[in-house]
Amino acid sequence: MDFFNSQESLTAIQWVLRAVLAYLFMLVIAKAMGQRSISQLRLLDFVISLIIGNIIAHPLSDEKLGMKGTMITMSVLVLLYTTSVFTSLKINRLRKFIDPPSFPLIENGQIKYKNLKKAKISLDYLLCETRKEKIDDVQKVALALWEPDGTISFFLEQKYQTVTKEDMQIIGDKFSLSRTIVKEGKIDINELKQLNKDEVWLRNKIESTYRVDISDILLATMDRNEQLKVLFY
Repeated sequence: MDFFNSQESLTAIQWVLRAVLAYLFMLVIAKAMGQRSISQLRLLDFVISLIIGNIIAHPLSDEKLGMKGTMITMSVLVLLYTTSVFTSLKINRLRKFIDPPSFPLIENGQIKYKNLKKAKISLDYLLCETRKEKIDDVQKVALALWEPDGTISFFLEQKYQTVTKEDMQIIGDKFSLSRTIVKEGKIDINELKQLNKDEVWLRNKIESTYRVDISDILLATMDRNEQLKVLFY
């Protein structure tokens, strides 16, 4: 464990061990912080990411720095982070500071220019985001909200929205999520169990329908109605 403590110099193997330890420790830290910090980089997530990245970088580039202090500091920061997240769920003022409420950038087809400055974005950026959403005219937008994570939510006027089955009074089948039962020639037993099927049933079904071996299948999915869809290599 000499690589863990400060040294005058480290061998190549010791540098590798430091990198491996830091990598594994960061995985634990990310898991402790939760999925939120990965999927949404909000104010609190951005701050903690900058600090942790800066802390872990130093012992990975300076052999005279040990890793004990770094790991203790990071653990304390993660504890503070999780405490802040859970506290914000209880205290409204803290929640508004960490996750401020959304505010409109477009309302009834009119751009709120003052709110663009509040969001610190340009008119060109707003127009770029509308094009990404396949919106060709700002006046078609009933409401566009600037979200706390830095994204924009668009809502079109009703007359420009896509017609649904409910609008046409068409009764459709209930939603059924297709499950991946074969991927790259390997059967997913857990997914089969969710569908109340076993490997023997699947092999017989594939052989009788497609006359191929499981190893020849790139992807196979099946819904609750036992509708099987297969893609081959």
